[in-house]
Amino acid sequence: MREYILVLLIGVAVTFCAAGPCRSLALRTGAVALVRRRDVHDHPMPYFGGLAMLIGLAAAFLIAARMPLLSRYPIVTRDSLVVLMAAVVICAVGVIDDLVDLSPLLKIAGQILAAGVLVLGGVRMLWVPWQGGIIALDPIAGVAITVFVVFVCANAINLSDGLDGLAAGIVAIGGMAFFIYAYWLTVEEDLVRATTAGLITVAMVGICLGYLPHNFFPAKMFMGDSGAMLLGLLFAASTISLTGQIDPTAISDPTGLIAAYMPLVMPLMALALPLLDLVLAYGRRTWKGVWWFVADKQHLHHRLLQRGHSQRRAVGLMYFWTALLAFSAMAVGMWPSPATMAVMMAILAFTVVFVIATGRNTSIDIDAHTNTSATSPAAVESEGVTADQAGSGASAMAGPDDALTADQTDAGAFSMSTASALTAMPPPDPASRNTDGDHQTTFVPSPLAAAAPVASPASDSSPHA
Repeated sequence: MREYILVLLIGVAVTFCAAGPCRSLALRTGAVALVRRRDVHDHPMPYFGGLAMLIGLAAAFLIAARMPLLSRYPIVTRDSLVVLMAAVVICAVGVIDDLVDLSPLLKIAGQILAAGVLVLGGVRMLWVPWQGGIIALDPIAGVAITVFVVFVCANAINLSDGLDGLAAGIVAIGGMAFFIYAYWLTVEEDLVRATTAGLITVAMVGICLGYLPHNFFPAKMFMGDSGAMLLGLLFAASTISLTGQIDPTAISDPTGLIAAYMPLVMPLMALALPLLDLVLAYGRRTWKGVWWFVADKQHLHHRLLQRGHSQRRAVGLMYFWTALLAFSAMAVGMWPSPATMAVMMAILAFTVVFVIATGRNTSIDIDAHTNTSATSPAAVESEGVTADQAGSGASAMAGPDDALTADQTDAGAFSMSTASALTAMPPPDPASRNTDGDHQTTFVPSPLAAAAPVASPASDSSPHA
């Protein structure tokens, strides 16, 4: 346990220290989230939080490879390096998207490529529990399921990345419950303490905790697609590693089959809210006859804002539900009984009802409601749809008709003075504005914004997408 705690602290410290330079790099290279009609931040916000997290992950893994316990087992060292290589791939795709706005298909191709790195390195689904035994997966099925798990986790976390501190906090809470369960399992069943799943999960929690001080409301930077997809890959890899290194049939369970399924159920419960939001979003868009990656402002965090919650309260509510689901599942895995199982199922059912009910009878205009600026300018974290409610202070923007396209210098660097000037400008004549659905508002170029790149109406992935 001491080595795991040290890995956690390394992830926290390195990510926290790397975030500042990465933010500066984003400003110099123009990797910023521009203000669009569906966004509520009132000035461009730098990306590359994901790059800082990748640096923290690399430091945690490389130092773990030198620790006595974690380096004793070659499979842990090998798998962690494979996961690190896949993390570099998916983070690079996200960084490129933050810079040049990749199409949804190219980002999906990048996710598949990262999953392919995992598969080639031997990190893939090997079996699934079924009726007291296991079903061994053939290579094709194992590859297909691995790619699917990576795709679902990456996009679920990406969609939940819509408020300051939301995605990183959800992953940290769910990951902590997952790590406690995985470590307890090795102790209870007298298994090897050093596992790939434990290392990945504790490092993931560490980089989230190191990043959060830079992303809590009001945020100083965004993780972007590079961070959201990185966290999704890590969660997927930890799930796959746990099923590959622990035989579920060897887990003692006096009540039947509950504990045998927990290595698969635990990550699902830890990401229950993002996964529910993903299913509802894809279903909602398909029902409307649009592509599933076309962004909207009807995610769970948007609905909470529409119901009058402040950003901090909305994030706190989603933290609470994540903790309730994740730790209830952990309790079922650690103390399996019909009573704990009934409690977990009741919490899950209530959460589903809560998510569905939150989407109904929302009459507050989110654009007007969320554009109440705080005393210090802040932006919201990205999903593909950004949603923020600033706290008390003077109003910066009164609504969607007052939203202004942010400015960048010709070199792509962020200019606070220009952003302030643009904010102070009166809204342009509505006749000179081209509104493209809920995705952006493009104004006729002004002398101050002539060189500013225009945010494109794009996929549901991050504020830049």
